Amino acid sequence: QVQLVESGGGLVQAGGSLRLSCAASGRTFSNYAMGWFRQAPGKEREFVAAITWRGGITYYADSVKGRFTISRGNAENTVYLQMNSLKPEDTAVYYCGFAYSGRLTEGASYAYWGQGTQVTVSS
Repeated sequence: QVQLVESGGGLVQAGGSLRLSCAASGRTFSNYAMGWFRQAPGKEREFVAAITWRGGITYYADSVKGRFTISRGNAENTVYLQMNSLKPEDTAVYYCGFAYSGRLTEGASYAYWGQGTQVTVSS
C-alpha cells in the first residue's frame, strides 16, 4: 500500500499562485512516477502534470503548459505542483497519483491516489 497526502490548496485571485505538495509513504520502492490530476464540478478527472522519478521527465496538459511546473522534492517521494497565472477555469479538486508504470497522462496508470485538495480561483 502507498499513502499519499496532499496539501497547499486554497482560494486565490485570478493571476495568483499556489503550490501544491504531495508526500508518498509506504511501499514506495520502484516508484516510477507521480502525477497530478484535477476534477471540476460536473466534469471528468483530467490530467494536469506528471514526473518520472528516474530522469525527472515531465509531462503537462496543454492547458497548463507555461503556467504550472511539476518537480520532485529533496525529500524522498515528494512532488510539488507550482501553479502560476491561475485562471478561474483552474478551479477544481486536485489529486496526486502514484504510478508504477504506464502512460502517465491516463488515470488508469495510477495505482494510488490522495484524498484531493481544493483549489479555487476567483475572477
